[in-house]
Amino acid sequence: MLLAFDTSTPYVTVAVHDGADVRVELFSEQRMKHGEQLAPMIEQALRQAGASPTDLNGIAVGVGPGPFTGLRVGLVTARTLGYVLDIPVTGVCSLDVLAIEAVETQAVEGEFVVATDARRKEVYLASYAGGGTRTDGPVVDKPAALRTDLPVVGEGAVLYPDDFPLAAGPQRPGAGWLARAVADERVELRGSEPLYLRRPDAVTPGARKPVS
Repeated sequence: MLLAFDTSTPYVTVAVHDGADVRVELFSEQRMKHGEQLAPMIEQALRQAGASPTDLNGIAVGVGPGPFTGLRVGLVTARTLGYVLDIPVTGVCSLDVLAIEAVETQAVEGEFVVATDARRKEVYLASYAGGGTRTDGPVVDKPAALRTDLPVVGEGAVLYPDDFPLAAGPQRPGAGWLARAVADERVELRGSEPLYLRRPDAVTPGARKPVS
């Protein structure tokens, strides 16, 4: 069984894939509660799937791009579970998951982009071919600098309709599609390093300047 979860957005999503398809998929209802919600949701998903941690043979985790705090919770959890259970951890760009869902649900045809909320009035954006293969990105920038008339999957189109007028498909990545993408090897499989794209707000203070 494959356990999948993503914490790259303000919400948490968890799924269990039994080798044939997704058996359980959960979405959190509260924003910005990654640390409080992820572990209980994993426990709930396994229980609903009739499985235990020892039944798992792999973990799939969204590596962003996304905010530092949310990604850190997901990736630390994935690495810890992988180490304790001695099973592989596979990372996937969260924008790729949205792209696969959009293609598989026929929400898009031909070339499109995925744009998600990066806060600070910016978006994370990547470009895709018609089959869902990423052709460029991801990058982070102001919506006006990334404006396009192509179909736009993700929350960016909802937040910035003037710059992304053609909204299409899902708004946030779901762990169920993350699990399917990894199980079927439909996306680029990565390690568990995060895709931050920009430095975290909280940094270690540098050395003090000498007083002249």
